[in-house]
Amino acid sequence: MENILEIRYLNLFFDKYQALYDVNLTLGRGTMHALVGESGCGKSMTAMSVMRLIPKSANIKSGSIYFKGENLLEYKEKQMRELRGNKIALIPQDPMTSLNPLYTVGNQLVEAIRAHSKVSERQALRKAREVMNLVSIPDVDKKLNFYPHEFSGGMKQRIIIAMALACQAELIIADEPTTALDVTIQKQIMDLLDEIKKEFGTTILLISHDLALVSNYADYVSVMYSGHVVEEAPAGEFFKKPLHPYSIALLNSLPTKNPALKLRTIEGSPPSIQEEISGCKFHPRCDICKPELCEVKVPELTKRSSNHSSACWVK
Repeated sequence: MENILEIRYLNLFFDKYQALYDVNLTLGRGTMHALVGESGCGKSMTAMSVMRLIPKSANIKSGSIYFKGENLLEYKEKQMRELRGNKIALIPQDPMTSLNPLYTVGNQLVEAIRAHSKVSERQALRKAREVMNLVSIPDVDKKLNFYPHEFSGGMKQRIIIAMALACQAELIIADEPTTALDVTIQKQIMDLLDEIKKEFGTTILLISHDLALVSNYADYVSVMYSGHVVEEAPAGEFFKKPLHPYSIALLNSLPTKNPALKLRTIEGSPPSIQEEISGCKFHPRCDICKPELCEVKVPELTKRSSNHSSACWVK
């Protein structure tokens, strides 16, 4: 399988505090790769590094981000502007941050299409109709004249996805795309992303803390904890046999259909980037910690089988 995105040994700092530690991530073309973990673990910062949209206070000290064989960290800002929304598209948690409330969605779709392709306004409008039909927005001619506030949350997400399709994005970064939506709409949006992956061969990086949702849609899973990737595996294998203690604890905290089984919580909370922890960052919360190992040295992400990696001294 061809790899479309390869992140290698990415280290990111906020002033003197490190937020990402040697992050490695590989996405195969036409797959949905989920990046999971608790809030603040570095998922969104990894995604924003790909888009080169990190805060001004953040600084990538080392590493590389290869998209189709080219290192995006060597791109000038003009090159990145041409890439964003064109070959790489972002679906944010809140679609209102990407839709201008002062313009109709038709105007915004046409503008996005014409910004990335040399077509007339009439051709762009035709394309806008096509992609709105593709994402199952009813009454397209009427809805093109609607303003963002006239749509529901789920419909706004569909419009963002339509923009990605209109510009033929090869990589879609979906950052918690269903957070503010009810369960029924969540499924509709995820089904739509799944259809796009299958029909157009689009690669999707899904940022999520919802493991139940990830289990239904992802092809591969990477688990992050405190700026480190601690486990990576095909989704089926990950949910069947997780290796890292943090992954196991996350899965044990999911609701179960058996009423006799109680939910198990993970004691404590993830450390802030200002907090200094020697060795494995998870060891203060880990049930199987061996101090002589875990408190001394950071474990590397190591292959445990041909396609399953974990960063743990014990397991």
